[in-house]
Amino acid sequence: MDSFEINKIIAAVLLIALIVIGIGKISDMAFHVDKLEKSAYQVEVQEDSQATKLTLEKIEEKVDITALLALGDVSHGEKVFKKCAACHLINKGGDNKIGPALYGIIGRKVASKQDYKYSKAMAAYDKNWTFEEMNGYLKKPQSYIKGTKMAFAGLRKEKDRASVILYLNQNSDSPLPLP
Repeated sequence: MDSFEINKIIAAVLLIALIVIGIGKISDMAFHVDKLEKSAYQVEVQEDSQATKLTLEKIEEKVDITALLALGDVSHGEKVFKKCAACHLINKGGDNKIGPALYGIIGRKVASKQDYKYSKAMAAYDKNWTFEEMNGYLKKPQSYIKGTKMAFAGLRKEKDRASVILYLNQNSDSPLPLP
């Protein structure tokens, strides 16, 4: 088959595609359907307070932080922290990078480092960095504190989060006692 034959086949396929698209457009103009403003058949739903309560309990599921931290290991946390080291320093007296320096963060108030400009969401978050808070934040920062400028996807594995929390706690002048 020479190139002229191939060109005719490609042209025929393209012509058929254009005809099908054109017929679809013409039929849309000829047969206009008005959509209803409100549903013709409405379903009445009774609010079951017990089911709603169970759903909220599932959402607000508490993590057993003692069991979680038992999974962790400080040396493993040091390895996992290398993901964080692109934006954060952990050494005492370390400067801020893209993110604030994290030395002594466990037990400290959120957004309390004076020489770093936090996002409005972080500045408004009026809590301390406890083990539980850090676990929730490290899991998925964007959904834990909506509006944070931290673009990190999070640590999905419980062992990784527990190890990083232990590593952060160790890097402090006065580490908090483990629960």
